Amino acid sequence: RKPGQYPSFQPFRDAVHPVFDLYDPFGFNKNMSEETKERRLVAELNNGRLAMIGIFGFLAADKVPGSVPALSGIAIPYSGDPMIPFEGQFSYFS
Repeated sequence: RKPGQYPSFQPFRDAVHPVFDLYDPFGFNKNMSEETKERRLVAELNNGRLAMIGIFGFLAADKVPGSVPALSGIAIPYSGDPMIPFEGQFSYFS
């Protein structure tokens, strides 16, 4: 299986109920060339990377006021620990 290829839900549609496929549910991209698919995959990866940089920019601006000058009027200072969700400590949920 290649990255970005998802199995079809056709057997599930036939046996249970209608459901859309995960990637390209309406078939817009089925006639796309391999070069276009590769270019769009690279663009999607770059968009994800940029989103991660943006999230960490907001985390930095919230924790250290003035660390990201472009967000000085947008980010609200936060006095707590923004990394709590990444510590794996879920005892307060039980």
